[in-house]
Amino acid sequence: MIIYQIFTRLFGNRNLTRHVNGTILENGVGKMNDISDVVLKQVRELGMTHVWYTGVLRHATTTDYTEFGIPRQHPAIVKGKAGSPYAISDYYDIDPDLAVNIDKRMEEWTALIERTHRNELKVVMDFVPNHVARQYRSINKKKGIRDLGEADDMNMHFSVHNNFYYCTGQPFSPSIDLSKDAEMPYVEYPAKATGNDCFSSSPSANDWYETVKLNYGVDYCDAGGRSEHFDPIPDTWFQMTDILLFWASKGIDGFRCDMAEMVPSAFWKYATQKVKAVYPNLLFIGEVYDQQQYRNYITSGFDYLYDKVGMYDCLRRVICGHSPASDITYQWQKMNDIQSQMLYFLENHDEQRIASDFFCGDGRRAIPGLMVCALLQTNPMMVYAGQEFGERGMDAEGFSGRDGRTTIFDYWMVDTIRKGFFEKKQLSDEERSLALVYQRILTLARDHQVISKGLFFDLMYAQTANLSFNPYSHYAFLRKFNHQVLFIVVNFSAEDVDLKVKIPSHAFDVLHMEEQIVEAIDLLTNEPMTVAWKKNVEILLSVKGFGGRIYQMELT
Repeated sequence: MIIYQIFTRLFGNRNLTRHVNGTILENGVGKMNDISDVVLKQVRELGMTHVWYTGVLRHATTTDYTEFGIPRQHPAIVKGKAGSPYAISDYYDIDPDLAVNIDKRMEEWTALIERTHRNELKVVMDFVPNHVARQYRSINKKKGIRDLGEADDMNMHFSVHNNFYYCTGQPFSPSIDLSKDAEMPYVEYPAKATGNDCFSSSPSANDWYETVKLNYGVDYCDAGGRSEHFDPIPDTWFQMTDILLFWASKGIDGFRCDMAEMVPSAFWKYATQKVKAVYPNLLFIGEVYDQQQYRNYITSGFDYLYDKVGMYDCLRRVICGHSPASDITYQWQKMNDIQSQMLYFLENHDEQRIASDFFCGDGRRAIPGLMVCALLQTNPMMVYAGQEFGERGMDAEGFSGRDGRTTIFDYWMVDTIRKGFFEKKQLSDEERSLALVYQRILTLARDHQVISKGLFFDLMYAQTANLSFNPYSHYAFLRKFNHQVLFIVVNFSAEDVDLKVKIPSHAFDVLHMEEQIVEAIDLLTNEPMTVAWKKNVEILLSVKGFGGRIYQMELT
């Protein structure tokens, strides 16, 4: 399973204006219809199985859509001109920015789902359960569904029947200008608690001040500290489960659940059971950062969890030369019992681009890390659109500034995506070359059973006395399925190296291999090599700087 993350608002935009803090009229915006059969075929050929369409739910924006019956948001509580895709203003609606025909935006979304399926790809969309835009109001909810907060008792800080938390008797007074770009200042009384568990009426500019925290029956401020009130079932549980069922009925294949760990696991157990009773194959992917909670959320119904603070942070340090490659062993061992449910990645919309000055400055330096993510074990991985071309993320787009990330708040055009999908002749040789490496590695990971189903054996422990093998820069492992073996070695250093890798006798026992002379071929370069595949023999090979070898062997 390999997921391609498309930030939908940016992906199809080909407007070259790129004014800092530009409006939608100045800078343009990508549409769902831009993601055509031709585009999706290219995504599939890159090696993908799923597409995560990020930011398709209607969210707060400064763009005026009132002529279409869509409520306008006060600009003071919108981050950037385009707004955060995680400040949801209507859980039952598609964002109008993304539609060619705004009145037909739901039909354009279902057409994109059908088009994606037609190109042998599955669809993942966001579910944002922890918080909503401060001016949330659904105009598209089903008949009989109450709006969030509609029946709340605002005189109570906490009630199991409320959807929000309230700072009773206090106006909303954050450390931002509430009259920004508007004739009248934004007024909220009483103040609602802010999405990042800020229960003060005065969130700072660094808080998620544009959002409101949803109440799942947890009182974070009672006399004894945090307490849980799940009987009777909180009203929010029913409302959010209905939202999940609504989108599942549109034919999607999975949800990527934003900040899942900020919502109690008891809700997830309830909701996933309800949804999977109707849609048993639907995937739930959780953004969870507390490793101590991983197993708890998996038990509660998640199929996969981000492994951000584990493998991502580890690989970033290794790629940048701050940690030894041998640390990779520790990371997978720590999660070994749930390894198949860890989602690996090197980029996403929250993280800095690999090629940015804030990461390592060159997309090619991460090729060994990509090989580890894609080939190490059977678990899934994710690629962020533009990563395969070495997108640098060094634009100063507006609200987000020059921070090494691709903006999620501004109307913008990502030049590598424009070239890579719509103006291919403009790609540089370096961009084209990197994309071909991605394609070789990712299609191998997707299409070869030795990766998707095979056994894994870490070779690092056997290299401790091997003077030609540097565990700071080199990493080696085996994969095996039936008679096929992959012998994989990566080099995180810039220097081309000749090294030896010892294959211990224990590997032959665990993987049920027989000693033999065998012909091997490197699946990256098609270079052949004759190998004496024998216990405790050291195999000599050369590996390019920031490169790797994937030798395939058929054993008898």
